[in-house]
Amino acid sequence: MQTFRPSELRFLRSLHSPRKIQSFLDSIPYHLAGTAYSPLMVLREKTAHCLEAAIFAAAALRVNGHPPLILDLEATKDSDHVIAVFRQDGGWGSIGLSNFAGLRYRAPVYRSLRELAMSYFNDYFNLRRERTLRAYSQPVNLKKFDHLHWMTRTDNVWFIAEHLCVVPHTKLLSSKMERALTPVDLRAAKAGMVGRRKS
Repeated sequence: MQTFRPSELRFLRSLHSPRKIQSFLDSIPYHLAGTAYSPLMVLREKTAHCLEAAIFAAAALRVNGHPPLILDLEATKDSDHVIAVFRQDGGWGSIGLSNFAGLRYRAPVYRSLRELAMSYFNDYFNLRRERTLRAYSQPVNLKKFDHLHWMTRTDNVWFIAEHLCVVPHTKLLSSKMERALTPVDLRAAKAGMVGRRKS
């Protein structure tokens, strides 16, 4: 089983705030391949998609004294989005990487996980400009996968993604609210897709 090299562990320790973790993720290209890299592989490959980035952020948070928590945002007619979440001074914040500009970092100012999830609502849309966010999970503490060496595997960690599919989710909208939704306006949609990778 692989372990972090001393230099890799030092680098993780240098990401000693959620903002520093986000800055690292913002510096690497968004990953379009169908993989589920561990934090070790994200460090070595220098690329990630949303699931991989959230898992990496959870590992970096853990190394720096936070619990390694991730949360699933569930969508309709769209892909789910996974973020790492943390508490600071009584507020919830999040770290994330997305192919859409507005689905990344959130400062720890949200009083509840529902507030945090709803902060993603207006930026969460598909290519038809439909607002697609519908539910959120409770945080999953990745220490439950320590026996599977989730931080340092060199093969895929699909077991984490599979677990997110079965954890309970809380709905954000009523059926009446869903029926009343309007498309995201064109200017906001263009802004949300700045820097989007297509292939």
